[in-house]
Amino acid sequence: MGEVATPDLAEYRQALVRDRDTTAAQLDRLRRDLDEIFRAAADVAVDDEHDPEGATIAYERSRTGALIAQAEAHLDEIALALRRVDAGTYGVCLECGSPIGSARLLARPAARTCVACSSR
Repeated sequence: MGEVATPDLAEYRQALVRDRDTTAAQLDRLRRDLDEIFRAAADVAVDDEHDPEGATIAYERSRTGALIAQAEAHLDEIALALRRVDAGTYGVCLECGSPIGSARLLARPAARTCVACSSR
């Protein structure tokens, strides 16, 4: 049976850049969605406590805000991973110092920890 080739750092960098670009585009869409939610809420007198639509608007605003925070955090993780690529420390678990498997890095290019440390 043949050995599986390990991707080189250029492949990981490409995966990180693709992930960064996709996440940045998603973040832009989410911010536009949030602006639309605020505009829609401004167009009507919303009393969340008594208006049946108020809870929906509040929920959408909260949900979209949480998705924005999640996308921003992911962009930060990607930036850290790219710095680790540049520093030559990419692919090393930040908790135990063991190598992070190539399958994990391909699935989650911004992974900071190996599977064992991640599952703890």
